[in-house]
Amino acid sequence: MNTEFESTADRVVIIGGGPGGYEAALVAAQLGADVMLIEQNRCGGSAVLTDVVPSKSLIATAEMMDEIERSGGLGIRIEDAADTEADTRQVTADLEAVNKRILSLADAQANDIYEGLIRAGVKAIQGKATLAGRDQVHVVEAGGTEYTLEASTILLSVGAHPRELPTAQPDGERILTWTQLYDLDELPEHLIVVGSGVTGAEFASAYRALGTEVTLVSSREKVLPGQDEDAADVLEFVFRNKGMNVLSRSRAASVTRTDDGVEVVLADGRKVNGSHCLMAVGSIPNTEGLGLETAGVRVSESGHIAVDGVSRTSRAGIYAAGDCTGVLPLASVAAMQGRIAMNHALGDAVQPLKLRNVASNVFTAPEIATVGFTQQNYRENSTDIDTVMLPLDTNPRAKMLGIEDGFVKIFARRGSGSILGGVVVGPRASELILPITMAVENRLTVDQLSASFVVYPSVSGSLTEAARKLHRHL
Repeated sequence: MNTEFESTADRVVIIGGGPGGYEAALVAAQLGADVMLIEQNRCGGSAVLTDVVPSKSLIATAEMMDEIERSGGLGIRIEDAADTEADTRQVTADLEAVNKRILSLADAQANDIYEGLIRAGVKAIQGKATLAGRDQVHVVEAGGTEYTLEASTILLSVGAHPRELPTAQPDGERILTWTQLYDLDELPEHLIVVGSGVTGAEFASAYRALGTEVTLVSSREKVLPGQDEDAADVLEFVFRNKGMNVLSRSRAASVTRTDDGVEVVLADGRKVNGSHCLMAVGSIPNTEGLGLETAGVRVSESGHIAVDGVSRTSRAGIYAAGDCTGVLPLASVAAMQGRIAMNHALGDAVQPLKLRNVASNVFTAPEIATVGFTQQNYRENSTDIDTVMLPLDTNPRAKMLGIEDGFVKIFARRGSGSILGGVVVGPRASELILPITMAVENRLTVDQLSASFVVYPSVSGSLTEAARKLHRHL
């Protein structure tokens, strides 16, 4: 069946229902547009169904296990119920129950997003969509119905999928991508994680906390290449201290099944055997077959859609948001790109995306949160920038909570004292980074931050203490 819909002056068609897509849809609907969102799977996209929500739910369980692990230092004793004289603690993770909860949370979130879109007046359609021209989108619904939509504005928010290596093909049983972990019923006896970027580090940290033996294969000198070096050093120290086997400067050449597990062969000939292997070697944008050439939308060599600060592509009227753009693979950035795109397209007030103000977090144990200037920026401008780093183990509240690893770091402009960025390493760093993010966004000075009252004792007190140390007497 082919149906042609008449063109509508403010019709917005959105391809992809992830954070960039559904946030854009809500803004466009609020601004009075006729909005249609097409998603192949369910609203929320991979961020909700297989990526952010599931992984952070797993990590939340791992955090609880990590807190239990540290509780002995606080005087808490968890004894074997069968033998109160036993020294070993009997706290284990039921992975089947954990994964059942994770998938239930993802399902509930997807439903909430769908219902929110419907209440806002968005027409949410399950199906596959491709560009048929500058202002046309061809839709094949899940039931087989086909038609072409005409639109004044099109937003592409199609996300990305795990990169696979020809010599390490995932099978969903022993060799896994991060989208396949939630089908496991039992904890892996020995999980080999290939890739020490954010995804690899997060899952390595989580599964170690859950009680799995973990080997992390890193092709780089340190884990988390590209992150703050001091933070990466702390995290690698914690990993090793918790018994994780970290293989630095070790590139995986192949991964194959064995009779009872997997074998990872490294480029130098070494072999590592385990029960399961997680491949975390990056992602690929879902732009192939989208009709970008037909519509005249330019892509990079990696397949990412090129966009400017207000999410415009090379083709007028077509915008893009999220991981398919290659800007920053963060749900918060995707959502902001989508909102900015709709505000720009529909004539509302808008400011271009400022990457310097983006806060990000690595959900390891300890967490690593960053915003603004980096250590590399500091090296390149050391005569213009002051920095201070305070270890958390000097903070009274951290002492009470048994926090031993982590720090607070602030970068400030020399002379004016304007806060340029910061790093927080520790439990719940994702929450503690907000004051620094607000300071960067609003161009606050170290004196303004240090003059703010904080609760005593509190971990956040380290933020104002660090700011005081950056005060310059005039």
